[in-house]
Amino acid sequence: MLSINDLKNGSYVTIDGAPYQVLEVAHLHIGRGGSSVQTRIKNLLTGQVFQRNYKPSDYFDEADIEKTPVKFIYSHRSEYWFTDPADVLKRLSLKENVLGAGAKFLKPNLEVTALVFEGKIVSIILPIKVDLKVVEAPPAVRGNTAQGATKMVKLESGAEVTVPLFIGEGDVLKINTETGEYYERMEKA
Repeated sequence: MLSINDLKNGSYVTIDGAPYQVLEVAHLHIGRGGSSVQTRIKNLLTGQVFQRNYKPSDYFDEADIEKTPVKFIYSHRSEYWFTDPADVLKRLSLKENVLGAGAKFLKPNLEVTALVFEGKIVSIILPIKVDLKVVEAPPAVRGNTAQGATKMVKLESGAEVTVPLFIGEGDVLKINTETGEYYERMEKA
């Protein structure tokens, strides 16, 4: 059993039989009243994010989340297919709503971590930074550099990110998957 003082960003708890990930925790103490904890939690089964306040009398069960490595193979019609790196014949599919925003940074043969709750994969954790190739990039416009100019490019995974003007088609970029932002150029085309 976890009390409100044991809740930390990134911890996993079970509320009403469903697994939740604690995204943010803020301890509140207002005047003479008792203290409470304001949280932002994500339901790992549905992907919904809630804001809830809890009192010191509230307790939580720690979610029995198992982390296993899986390798992304391909996607087709908002269904994403993964395989066990040790046994390529073991395949499983996940819907786009389970993967969330991270789905746009998946590329074939990328190894990710799957979160398993009661024998079922409920979410995946991407590496913080991934290398992706630029497949479409508009040309830089001369004279458009007075204020650190940027442009939108399309990556091999289908994601679109804002990058500096010197990035061209065929360049390999390191992208931060948590923020969805350009980090650095790894290879020039």
